[in-house]
Amino acid sequence: MVARRIGCTAPPWARSHRSTPRLARLEDAVREWLRPEGVPVDNVTFAHGALDLIGRLLSVELRPGDGVAMEDPGYHHLLDLVAALGLRVVPVAVDDEGVRPDELREALHAGVRALVCSPRAQNPYGGRFSTARRDELVAVLRDRPDVLVVENDHASAVAQAPLRTLAGHGLPRWVHVRTVSKFLGTDLRWAAAACDATTLARHDRRLLLTSGWVSHLLQETVLGLMTDEDTRALVARAEERYGVRRSAALRELRERGIEAHGASGMNLWVPVRDESAVVNGLRSHGWWVAAGARFRTAAGPGVRISVSDLEPADAVRLASDFAGVLGESEATYGG
Repeated sequence: MVARRIGCTAPPWARSHRSTPRLARLEDAVREWLRPEGVPVDNVTFAHGALDLIGRLLSVELRPGDGVAMEDPGYHHLLDLVAALGLRVVPVAVDDEGVRPDELREALHAGVRALVCSPRAQNPYGGRFSTARRDELVAVLRDRPDVLVVENDHASAVAQAPLRTLAGHGLPRWVHVRTVSKFLGTDLRWAAAACDATTLARHDRRLLLTSGWVSHLLQETVLGLMTDEDTRALVARAEERYGVRRSAALRELRERGIEAHGASGMNLWVPVRDESAVVNGLRSHGWWVAAGARFRTAAGPGVRISVSDLEPADAVRLASDFAGVLGESEATYGG
C-alpha cells in the first residue's frame, strides 16, 4: 500500500499493506509542499505519475462514452489517454489565464462528467489561473457538484507562477495532482495527489487491484530529493532560469510582430495559418517545433515552442528565423 497509510487509521482492506515509518515521512513532506499554496491536505495519496493517477480516476469514475472537459489546445498525452479509455473529449478553449469560464459552462451544460485542467504552466499554451479566473471557474463548477475536477499541476516547482488552486473552495469532488518528473528527473515516475475523501478511497482501492502500491525504493528516492537543501536550491535556480528563457523568447517574437502566448511554464504557443509550412520551414533553419495539430481539438492552428533549453541569445535567432519563415509561408501558401 502507499506510504500515506502510516500513522493513519487504515481501513480493513489496507491494513496488511502498511509501509515503513521512514516512508511515512514522504506523506509529511508532501503536505508541507502543498499546504502553503492553499491545497487542502487532509487526504493524500501517491501514484506512478500524473497520467497514471488521472487515468485510474477517470476509469473508476466514468464509463465509456462519458464526456470529459479538456483544455483546447491541451496536453496531447492526456487527450490520447481520454480517447483510449473510451471517453469523449469535450474541448474547452483556453487563454493566458487558463480555462475560459464561458466555454466551461457550455461543456457542463453538454453533460461532461469530469474536468481536467492545469492551474499554471498549461501545456502548450502556457496559461495560469489568476485569482479572478479561479473564482469564476469555481462559481461555474458549483452548479455541477457531481463533476470530478482534476487539477494537473505538472510543473509546480518550476512553473514561474503562483498557484491559484480550484481544490477545496466548496467543490465536493476534486483532486490536485503533482509529479516531479519536470524538475527532479523524467525517470521518477511518481506523483502525489490531494483529494476529497471519496476520490481517495476509490483511487486507492483500484490501485490495490493493479500494482498494489508505489515502489518503496522510488518513494525513498523522492523523499531524499524533496528534503535535500541542495536539490531545493538547484530547483529554485532552474525555475528562475526557465523564466528568463521564456521571457526572452516571448519578447523577441513579439518585437517582430509575432503573436505568442506563454504566461508561465516552459512552452510557448504561436498561432499560425499553416502549421506544416512553419514546422518544415523552421526545420530547414535547424529548429524543431511541434505542430499544433496533436494538441488541439477545435482550436485554431499553431505551433508549440519548448523554451527550457533556449538561451536568450538563441531566442534572437529563432525569432528572426520564425519571422522569415512566416514571410515565406505567406508568399507561398497565403499564410
